[in-house]
Amino acid sequence: MVSPFETDMKWETFLEFGTRQFFKAKSAIYRQGTMGEGFYYLHKGLVKIVTSTVKGNDRLLNIVVPGQIMGLQSMDQQLHFTTAIAVKHAVVYHFSCAQFLDMLKVRPELLSLLTQTVNQKMRILLNAINLKALTSEEQIARLLLNICEDFKNHEVPLTQQELADCAGLTRITVYKILKKWKEDDIIELRNRTFVIKRPERLKPLLVESQAIQTV
Repeated sequence: MVSPFETDMKWETFLEFGTRQFFKAKSAIYRQGTMGEGFYYLHKGLVKIVTSTVKGNDRLLNIVVPGQIMGLQSMDQQLHFTTAIAVKHAVVYHFSCAQFLDMLKVRPELLSLLTQTVNQKMRILLNAINLKALTSEEQIARLLLNICEDFKNHEVPLTQQELADCAGLTRITVYKILKKWKEDDIIELRNRTFVIKRPERLKPLLVESQAIQTV
């Protein structure tokens, strides 16, 4: 699997093909139900991908970190079935289908990279299907571990409010969970970031929940 940093290195050399755009925190980069054409590359910031349920509530599907792409479902110029919201101020590059074809002429191997990314997105969606069955603590654990895996370190660049926004939980709920984890020496709070000191203490939460779901 191509890591986000390897993806970042490859995409950085092709940013000239894309259109640079800036989005303020809490603003939508694209919305579910709108027509799309192409995809986006996240250069700076943090973005959450959500989908609206039949009850009108947003359900978290994924967190996009710098070096990753999003909005691939509109490569066939159809409607977006998810919404991308900037958690932090974000700098993105939009690549239209025509621009991507121009890139392929220069670097044909990008087709393989795109295929790998699509496969990764499918796994993320499959994992998100069971997210609603998780407890609040399990949801936060999965979110933090996924972000750490993408960043390849255990420092999470999110405030408590941003973490609550990503998970769709209240700030009080997140505060209580983090307070408990801090007392258990699982995490450490440094300025506006979280440092996961003992990630092995969080992984059993997800293992247990997965075992329950397969019974």
